Amino acid sequence: MSVFVLSGFGGRFSWQLHRGALLLSVVLCATLCSIIAASLMSGSYPLTIREVGQTLFASAPSDTAKTVVWQFRFPRTLVAAIVGALFGLSGAILQNITRNPLADPSLVGVSQGASLAVVAAIVVFPEINQVWRPVLAFVGALAVAALIQSIAMQRTQGATMRFILTGIGVAAFIAAITNAMLTYGNIDQAQAALGWLAGSIHAVGWAEVWSLSLCLCILVPLLIWAARYMSVLRMGAEVATGLGLRVRFARMGLITLSVALAAFAVSAVGPLGFVGLVAPHLARRLAHSGVGQHLILTALTGAVMVALADHIGRTAFAPIQIPAGILTAILGVPVFLFLIVRQSQTRQL
Repeated sequence: MSVFVLSGFGGRFSWQLHRGALLLSVVLCATLCSIIAASLMSGSYPLTIREVGQTLFASAPSDTAKTVVWQFRFPRTLVAAIVGALFGLSGAILQNITRNPLADPSLVGVSQGASLAVVAAIVVFPEINQVWRPVLAFVGALAVAALIQSIAMQRTQGATMRFILTGIGVAAFIAAITNAMLTYGNIDQAQAALGWLAGSIHAVGWAEVWSLSLCLCILVPLLIWAARYMSVLRMGAEVATGLGLRVRFARMGLITLSVALAAFAVSAVGPLGFVGLVAPHLARRLAHSGVGQHLILTALTGAVMVALADHIGRTAFAPIQIPAGILTAILGVPVFLFLIVRQSQTRQL
């Protein structure tokens, strides 16, 4: 496989690039753009690709086309892509630091912690402004992650299946509390929370686009900076310690970063199951690459997955809209079962 290296700052910065991974990145970008174009064209008010282009570049053929594209379809499609990238990156980080292919924000309680905080804000404290949802989601996810990590770190240092099993148990407990809120809460507020929990993207707008874009601008540079630590951690705690890495602090920092990525995504559209599980595996199987390129491929794969799921859910059974979270779960469950079978064959389960 052809490999070349980019370097700068007098050799202090270098990045090993795989030609196959670069080609795949271009293909995924083209696929994502195609899905976005199809989403802007499709719906109860169909548009041609020429009309979409005219609308995007300030010469809309009609006021209706301008409203449909700019107020409904475009922000929804952008949010789907950004959320998919965030979930994919969160799952990739968890799989790296635990060295376990089954790690995923929705499987280890992180998404459930964020969901519990947001559902409590909707059902129990409806007077709380929606602006605080990202903060509440982050706090809830971080609290659950800290609890899981504190339990998993005992004796095993948190790098074994104990982390996954602890997360599944905590997630089940949190889900029970969430269901109790939905059962005994106000019916209107409970219905709103149920729609949010299904992972529906139909109610998002430009406010979510800007908040998620700000999240990307803040967290992605941190993720690029942390990629070298992830490269060391995937060799194992002993090797990382031998190379001078403070493993405990590196893990805590990366878990916090993973939680932040998942929390902001959950606060915008609700929990989308299995995206963080499937996207890193698809990226890894499609092209061999280092940690940095794998993160880029994972983000693009997650963006394609959720954007495609939202497009299919919106158009396949119109006027009925199927939440994207249902379609991602339909795709993710078979992959999850396949990974469990594969792990059992290698005696890791």
